[in-house]
Order: sequence, then C-alpha cells, then structure tokens
Amino acid sequence: MNPKKVLLISSVGGHLTQLLQLEPLFKNYQYHIVTEKCAITMDLKDKYPISLLVYGARNYLFRYIFKFSFNMFKAFFIFLNKRPDVIITTGAHTAVPMCYIAKLFRKKVIFIESFAKTTSPTLSGRLVYPIADLFIVQWETMKKVYPKAVNGGSIY
Repeated sequence: MNPKKVLLISSVGGHLTQLLQLEPLFKNYQYHIVTEKCAITMDLKDKYPISLLVYGARNYLFRYIFKFSFNMFKAFFIFLNKRPDVIITTGAHTAVPMCYIAKLFRKKVIFIESFAKTTSPTLSGRLVYPIADLFIVQWETMKKVYPKAVNGGSIY
C-alpha cells in the first residue's frame, strides 16, 4: 500500500517553525513542504523536499496583490504536480489558496491555528475554518472562537 501524500504549507517565520515541529509525524508519509523563498528556507532545501513561493509580506499592498496572484497560480501547479491526499497547514496568507485548491479536488485539509493566538482568530484561520476537514487549535480558549475545532495542545 502506498503511503498517503501529504503537502505541508505555511508562510515563513513562526508558522513554518510550528509546521516543522510535526516532522516526527510527516516523516512517516510521502511529503512535500511549500513555503516562501528567503535565506532561511533556502537552507531547508538540503534537508527536505521543498517548493518555494514568492515571499509576500502584506506591508506593500500593491506589490502584495501581484505576489499573491502569482503564488496562487504557482500553488495550483505545485498541487497538480505533487497530487497530495492531504494538506496540512499552520497558516498565513501563503497557505489559504492551497487549501481551497485542495477542496476543489476533494482532498483533505488540516489547519493548525497559531500557537500565538489564544483568544482571537487569524485571518487565514477565519478563511480556512469553513472548509477544513480538521481544524486544530492549541489553546482550549480558542474553542470559543472555533466551536468545531479540536484542541490538539501545543506542538512546541
């Protein structure tokens, strides 16, 4: 039996740090990581199978719109190339299009809300919550924000 194909996606920084904490789990599957290109992620290419999107901070809105659009198309082609069974994400803007692409192809989406959020949602969490097959929070207090979520505890 072939192992499930898992695509892990997040923005750089804390989101990626949290995602990489799942390595003991994702090593058991055929996996691929998608994140943004920067100095830190270039070093990850030696350790993991990885695809890189354009870094897209939202502080320059006009440029961000173009980068986000480009990343949506690139995410679509990565999805078609890797053909994952499951998307696992810790979020931010980079991950949202991939989650919707996965649902378009009837694949499972697992979203892990940020450890930093204890009482309020992230934008990506709000966008993915309605379509997630499994929505995990890391604090019990977040179940007030996301009633259908599962408290998975800290992944640190």
